[in-house]
Amino acid sequence: MDRRHFVAGAGATIVAGPTRASVAVDRFGPSASGGSVILLYGSGGLTNSGRYQFAANTIAGARYNVLLPRYFEATGDRRARYGEIKNKFPVWLEAIEPITAETPRFAVVGFSLGGALALALAARDRRVRAVVDFFGFLPPGLEQASLPPTLIVHGDAARVVPASNAGAIERLVKSKGALSEATSIPAKDMVSLASWPDAIARTQVFLRENL
Repeated sequence: MDRRHFVAGAGATIVAGPTRASVAVDRFGPSASGGSVILLYGSGGLTNSGRYQFAANTIAGARYNVLLPRYFEATGDRRARYGEIKNKFPVWLEAIEPITAETPRFAVVGFSLGGALALALAARDRRVRAVVDFFGFLPPGLEQASLPPTLIVHGDAARVVPASNAGAIERLVKSKGALSEATSIPAKDMVSLASWPDAIARTQVFLRENL
């Protein structure tokens, strides 16, 4: 794993100090591969970094270049506070976009908040070939957007982001004529340690078929 820095825009009304922030990006896997995968953590940030490193290394093992941006750095956060997500969401999205500037094709894998950011990024960038959304909510403003093939992994007893979000995302993606695959797992809010390997394996298959 190595780390690079990208300069990302940030809204001055939200972030104190300079209006541009340096966002660190951890890179896993080969520099040249069949495609790149942007991996986006959830609202807890990297407080459980081992979970995301496992996912990144597993996906990289399939010969993908995996980029894990520390996008919370754009707002100076370690974790996302629920009441601030709506206002900071555009800043985090802008912080992620420069990372893809030289990537001709890529997929986005996002967890919870990261899943919503993955969908929003795909709606803005036609180079996104596939999205894997773990427990993400449906961000507003996607009704008129084009979306790529999307794998939705959601817990059947999720509380923070109810399972109804998975159904709403699936219907939206299908309404755009894109492939959508929804998988329900026995989990409350996040993938459990026991189901994590299977969920990542499903991700690998989906990426291989669509990226």
